[in-house]
This record gives sequence, C-alpha cells and structure tokens, in this order.
Amino acid sequence: MRRFLPATVFVWRVGVVSTLVLFCVTSSALRAQTASDSDIPETVRFNRDVRPILSDKCFACHGPSATGRRANLRLDDEVAAKAKVIVPGDPDHSLVIQRVTTTDTRRRMPRQSEALSERDVKILTRWIEQGAQYEPWWSFTAPVRAEPPKVTDASWPKNEIDHFILNRLEKEGLRPSPEADRTTLIRRVTLDLTGLPPTPPEVDAFLADTSPGAYEKMVDRLLASPRYGERMAATWMAVARYADTIGYQADYSRDMHRWRDWVIGAYNRNLPFDQFTIEQLAGDLLPNATQDQITATGFNRLHRLMAETGSNPDEYWVENILDRTTTMGTAWLGLTLGCARCHDHKYDPIAQKEVYQFYSFFNNNTESGVGLKGGNSPPVIVAPMPEQQARLREFEDKLTAAEGQVAEFRPQIEKAQRAWEQSLENGSPVVGAMSDNLVAYFPLSSQADNQFDGMRFVDGGTTSRLGPKNAFTMAAWIEPDSPSGPILTRTSMDAKQRGYQFMLKDGKLELNLATGYWMDEAIHVETKEPVALSGRHHVAATYDGSYQVWGVRIYVDGKPVPLNLLFNAMGYPSLELPADPLRIGAGGSPDRFSGSISDVRLYDVPLSPAEIAALAEPATIAEIAAIDPTKRTDAQAGKIDAYFLENQAIGLVDRVRRTGRQSQQRRRQRGTAKATLERSLAAVKDARREKQAFEDTLPTVMVMQELPEPRQAHILLRGNWETPGEKVDPGTPSWLPPMPANAPRNRLGLAQWLMDPSNPLTARVVVN
Repeated sequence: MRRFLPATVFVWRVGVVSTLVLFCVTSSALRAQTASDSDIPETVRFNRDVRPILSDKCFACHGPSATGRRANLRLDDEVAAKAKVIVPGDPDHSLVIQRVTTTDTRRRMPRQSEALSERDVKILTRWIEQGAQYEPWWSFTAPVRAEPPKVTDASWPKNEIDHFILNRLEKEGLRPSPEADRTTLIRRVTLDLTGLPPTPPEVDAFLADTSPGAYEKMVDRLLASPRYGERMAATWMAVARYADTIGYQADYSRDMHRWRDWVIGAYNRNLPFDQFTIEQLAGDLLPNATQDQITATGFNRLHRLMAETGSNPDEYWVENILDRTTTMGTAWLGLTLGCARCHDHKYDPIAQKEVYQFYSFFNNNTESGVGLKGGNSPPVIVAPMPEQQARLREFEDKLTAAEGQVAEFRPQIEKAQRAWEQSLENGSPVVGAMSDNLVAYFPLSSQADNQFDGMRFVDGGTTSRLGPKNAFTMAAWIEPDSPSGPILTRTSMDAKQRGYQFMLKDGKLELNLATGYWMDEAIHVETKEPVALSGRHHVAATYDGSYQVWGVRIYVDGKPVPLNLLFNAMGYPSLELPADPLRIGAGGSPDRFSGSISDVRLYDVPLSPAEIAALAEPATIAEIAAIDPTKRTDAQAGKIDAYFLENQAIGLVDRVRRTGRQSQQRRRQRGTAKATLERSLAAVKDARREKQAFEDTLPTVMVMQELPEPRQAHILLRGNWETPGEKVDPGTPSWLPPMPANAPRNRLGLAQWLMDPSNPLTARVVVN
C-alpha cells in the first residue's frame, strides 16, 4: 500500500453501515444457535477450520516453540506431523485422532486444557479423510487483487467495496438498508473524518446543496480540514504509544508535541504511506535528511523511559530497544514479537533469534538507557514551530547583515593586521588567546603561582557558573610530576561529589560530571591513552550541555583524543552547582596535583576543534607574526587572527591609510570608519547572543541518531539483559520475503523492506 487510503475507502456508503453491523450480529447469533448441531463445512480448510483448533489446544506443547516442546512432535509442521501422527485419508489409523478421542485420561490429549469438543474432533476427522492438506498461513502470503464479485443489483454499488458487501448480502437473502437521511449522513461522515460533529451552518449548507456531487464535495471539504489530520493522527498516536510523560514511577514530563505535529501534517498533506513509514523509522538515515524527516523519527522514542536514580543503563537500554522492536512488529507486521523475547513463539513461526535480528536494527542509537528526570532525553534536535522558524530567520538575517558589515572591512583589516604584525618585536610579551565567552581566567604565569607541590591549590571562587547543566570549555597548560591529580574541579565535599572534575588518574585524563550522586547520576569518561609525564601539554575538555556522554570531548595538545566510557547516566537537569568554589590543583578528595598548571581558561560555550587548536598553539603572538602568513599552521593563523580582531583591529584598521598630513575631513572619515567597525563587531556579538538566547527557548524533540560504529546484538538467554548468548546481525524472518538486495542493513533498509510490494503483511495490517 503506497499511499494513504483515499476517501472512497474511508467513507463507504454510510447507509450500508447499519445493515452490515446488523448482519454481523445476526450471523453470529445464528452460528451460536447451530453450534450444537455440529455444522461441519463440506470442505474442511486448514487455515479456516483446523489451525484455530491446533493453535488453541495443541501448539503450546507441539507447536513452533522448541522450548517446552513434548515428544519432539510438531503439529504446525506438515512433514513432521504426517511422519508421526497423521495418516492422510485414514483418520482411524492417525494417532492424533486416537489420542484426542480416547477415554483413558492418562493418554488423552490435550492434557493441559479441556478435551476437544465433539465438533472439533469431527472437523479434524473430516480434514484427515479429505487428505489432511496443510496451507501456509494466509497472511504470510502476498495478497492478490480480487476481482469484485458479480451482483444481481448492478445499480447499487458505487465502488468496488460495495460489490463485496452486496454479494454477501444477496447470498444471505438480505437487502441493504435504505440510505440514511442527509442530516445523519453529514453527522456520520463528519465524526468519522474529523472526530467532531458538524456545525449547524455546515448541516444547513449540505441540506441546501441539491447538486449531484453534494456528498463528494462535503467529503473533500472535510479531507481538506486541519481537523482531518488530527482525527487520523489520534489513532496512529495510540499505535505509537504517544505520551507526554516518561511512564515510570514519578512519571516526569517530556515534550514530544513536535512529533505529533509532524504526524498531523503528514496526514493533512497526504504524504505517501511509504514515506510516512520510512521517515518515522529512519528519517535520520535519508540522504541530506531535513529537520522534518529527523523529527519524524521521534516515533522510535515514545517508549517508557526509566529515570530512577540507581537504575542500570544497560538493563534499560535493552528494554528500550525491545520496545521499539515490538512496536514496529505491531504497527506494520501485526506480529506479537514480544512473545518471542525469551523463547521461540508458541503459536507463530517466530524464532527467538529472529526477534533479536529485528532488535539489531534498533540497537545503534546514541541515547543512554536511562533518561532525564524531566524534559527530553538526548539525542534531541531543536524543532521550532512555523512561527518560530520565521522568527529564527529574522535573527539569522540580522546576524548575516552584521557579519556582512564586518566583511566590508576585511581588506582593511588584513592590511592593518600585516602592518601591525611587522611592528611587533620577537620578544613581545603578548601571549594572546580568545576572550569571547571567557568567564574565568587564571594566568598563573609566574613560577611561584603555577607550581603545585601535591599540597597547595588555588581557590578560584564561585563566580563561574559552569557545570553539568551548562555547556562549557575548560583548558590549561600542565606539566605533571605525578600520574594522578586533580587539575580543575568544582565539586561538593560530601558523599555525592556533585559538580565536575577534570583530572589526571593513572596517567589518563578523566572528566566527571555529576548532577546527583557520584555513581548514580553522572558521566565519567577517560582518555584511552595516558598523557606523557615528560614535557608541557595543553589539555582541554568541552561539553555541549546535552547531558550525554556524546557531548563530551577531551583534547591533548590541541587534538581530540579517543575516550573510554566509564559511566553514562546523567541525572536531573535542574540541579544547581554546589556552593563549593572552583579549585585548581585540588578536588573533592585529599588528592592534590603535583607539577605546574598555568593559563587556566573557562568558557561558557564548547569551543570548536579549531578554537581549541588555537588555544593550544605554544607560539606567542610575536613568534607567529614573524612567520610568513602563507606558512602558518591553521592553529597559528587562528590564534593571531582572533587576537588581532578582538584586541587591535578597531584601533588600527584606518591607521594604515595615513600618509603625510591629513585633512580634518579625512580624520573625521577615519573616526567614522572606526566607529562603524566597532559597531559592526559589537553588532555581530549581539546578534549571536540574541540568536542563541532565542534558540534556547525553542522546543526540542527526541529523535534517533546512529552510533559511529554499530553495536553488536546478541540473543538474550531467557530474555535477560545480563545473559547475552549467540551474536546476531540485522535480519528479517526466513519465512517472509528477504530484504531487497540493495537495501542497507540498518533501519532504512528495514523500512524499505516493510514497504516492499513482496511483503505480505504491511498492507493487510495497515488497512485493518
């Protein structure tokens, strides 16, 4: 099924509905009355007549599941059953009939439930007499388009569905009910398509419209209404287990309304159903994925999310992935995959391994198994509303205009910078580093200040508000004498040790961020390789404020280094920093740093890799100035360019144009140009701050984001997260059509497989 169903499918002839319901009720009553007559079909069919009996009474012990199977007998498998207990054409010599009819209670089957009814026994007997023909389960075979049946009253049907309805009615000797009156019609169809009753003016307008296409025009109007998308989305949201809380214990709030808005919009713009599926399961994996396509993947993040202090992230990682797996199975395949979490399915041909093959598709998200106690848990994206998008474009335009004004001065700035560089002497004391967003600076430039003997430390005060709930950068030059010791910390002095610690431990750099107890609500990472104890090194750590380990970076000598994950369970986002001060060379324990620490800098933004490289450049500004601009490294160029723009450009940008005596008018022009550049640079900073402040108010939505390297999935023995078994890779069940050969083995490939025309389940499940 490639597109959302058209109006003719959703809106049948409303006058037929009452007849159809009455017919179903009447037929059920007739069947109940005649059940005692043992009305056996003339031709017994396996799927219709036999499989329900075996499924209810036999498959628990003799079905698809190897777990608990008795006598090594499978009645769901034709070859196995006919080899042991079924003799086609000969029920008297078929052991299955003997065992369900014996009066010996020790031998009678089934043992775990009531004996088969007389009718059930007669159905099995007649089926064996007729050859015991098995059939593949009808829903696992590709659907074939049926020709509309012939009907006697060819004038009644208005579409193909009407032929099927009328054909059955005629077989039963019934006639359709009269078409409902027009007031009832508009009420029914309006409720069906919008979930709301029609307004009095809408009823009056429909009653007054006597044109032949009045009903169709009314339906078109309803389909064009925003309420249509809301009505359709309500059902899909139930399938997707939508909720604005996390679903456990205190049931903290979260906000997924931007995903809900996406679903409503998808219905209202009649998004093709294959895209509806692909974008929700794997929109982030599409080439050049848009914000809307990534927002759609919030479908996969609507599960319950444990946030209790002390919860094991590994345990709830498994619960989250299994939830996504079973939801996908329900929504698109109509399969109870969760029943095969611990063992092979008892009634369907779903092996436990196949569940974990599906599981493997969802096993690569960058989330933590444990969520935040309030708010959206990463990974998230900013998802502004349409009106907010317009406002954001205004901020972006303002920033672009301000940057354009500075760009007009670029030739003068570069010329002034070259002249300034030539005026510097090699021994100039200018060190230079970025000052934008710098919230704390401790030069510790003298030996008396920067030497730490394993006992002393520097109290940095409490003015800098950096911490686990804020993005930040911390950087310093160190020359350690010992493999362990705190570099920069701000942590409480109690058992919680709440706050942050940037330290050396056994030669490796370690960053710890704790919002609650040290080992309950925290992130701990360390560098894979130790820092050399010999020599001076620049070390830096950045954090993007995401409450996730993926937002942490550590740099050594200006280069990002690989990290080991020690713990990842950041907790409640609203906790404030401890009252304890920033400490240089000390932490929450008696440990102290031994060696030198200097040029300590703290920023309230995560600096970029290029900016970190510039900070870590050991050459002074004067030394860089002495290097030919074409031969400078990126770090050297970044360092001197940033320093000049921040500290020298405004005063020098016009000086290079002075030659001889200057007229008063020229001096005024220089003054005007200087003021313009100063205003332009200030405007860029202001525009960036305003844009960032506005972006901080925008709604977010939890989404999917693939890990750089796939995680290996395993069969979980008895479904227990602590007992991984055989390794499994992404895959689909052997009894369904294979994935397309060119489909990637990830969520995108899974979505493409679900939408492949050869898949027998998706269309059936969605239509039903």
